[in-house]
Amino acid sequence: MVTVLAAVVGVLVGLATRPLLRRFLTDPPLWCVGATAVGFAVAVVVADGPLVVAAVCALLWWCVCLTAVDVRVRRLPNALTLPGAAAVLVVGALAGRGTSALVGAALLAGLYLAVHLLAPAAMGAGDVKLALGLGAAAGIAGGRAWLLAAVGAVALTAVVGVAVLAAGRRGVSLPHGPSMCAATVLAMVAAGGA
Repeated sequence: MVTVLAAVVGVLVGLATRPLLRRFLTDPPLWCVGATAVGFAVAVVVADGPLVVAAVCALLWWCVCLTAVDVRVRRLPNALTLPGAAAVLVVGALAGRGTSALVGAALLAGLYLAVHLLAPAAMGAGDVKLALGLGAAAGIAGGRAWLLAAVGAVALTAVVGVAVLAAGRRGVSLPHGPSMCAATVLAMVAAGGA
């Protein structure tokens, strides 16, 4: 029953998110509603305790918003990345994991910044800013989750790139944000951080 209720709340949050996404997209995708509903339902199954469920749902919602924008316009706007990163850092501090959140954010954003400075066409500044929040989230879940998120994001983008090439589509720009989001959420669940 709780899972169904979480899915219903996810649908409502997904529908309420569409006006927010219109700030960045002319026609927000409907899949955001389903993804939010499924994410919320899974969160109540894998997360332990109401506060952790709320935090996981907030992270999932943020990731859905970022993914929708990055897939459509290949951009991760500051209005989404920076407040989300700040929120994750605050949650980490309130949960007594502030240092882990800060270290995770600094390490992942530092890696992404280095790649961005060396090859700006390969890694956008939005990815660097997103790495702050996702690095913090993975850091809260522990070193194993952080490592899985960092490596998993690159691996997921590489797999999508190979699939795109195999489909005969050359010269396609791939957004990296969705892989970063998916890898972080999956790594947190795999490491037991959710």
